[in-house]
Amino acid sequence: MIRAAILTISDKGYQGQREDVSGQEIRKALQSIGAEIVDYRIVPDERAMIEATLKSWADEQRVDLVLTTGGTGLSPRDVTPEATLAVIDKEIPAIPMAILVEGIRKTPRAMLSRAVAGVRGRTLIINLPGSPRAVRENLDVVLPIVPHAIEIITGQPTDHA
Repeated sequence: MIRAAILTISDKGYQGQREDVSGQEIRKALQSIGAEIVDYRIVPDERAMIEATLKSWADEQRVDLVLTTGGTGLSPRDVTPEATLAVIDKEIPAIPMAILVEGIRKTPRAMLSRAVAGVRGRTLIINLPGSPRAVRENLDVVLPIVPHAIEIITGQPTDHA
């Protein structure tokens, strides 16, 4: 079973001024693949808090998968990609690339995402946008490869071993 955590990055969500619909979309999608959600948090668009949460989940809780939502755009407070890049050991550029290819088919605004994906230790971390619709569309692209990626990252035998 995949042990997963969901991190929503939103100033308004953190302050209780906005419902976290995107985080709930991620929760539904993860449950649909049988993942166990072991943690869920909302943090503000503060790089240090994002980094600390990602490190804690990967290093202490040893979750298999972290999906973030929010903070991947162009606004001055959007720092999720920078925080993620600061904590990962290996970047996986093809994940955001695949999301981009599919996203552009739906809207040219997909080009404005700066999301990243990578591995810290034995934890796969993937940034998703903040929009609930974009989260659903991005997860349609990503979820099919997640179990296999986690098998490889955690050293489990795979068909390609």
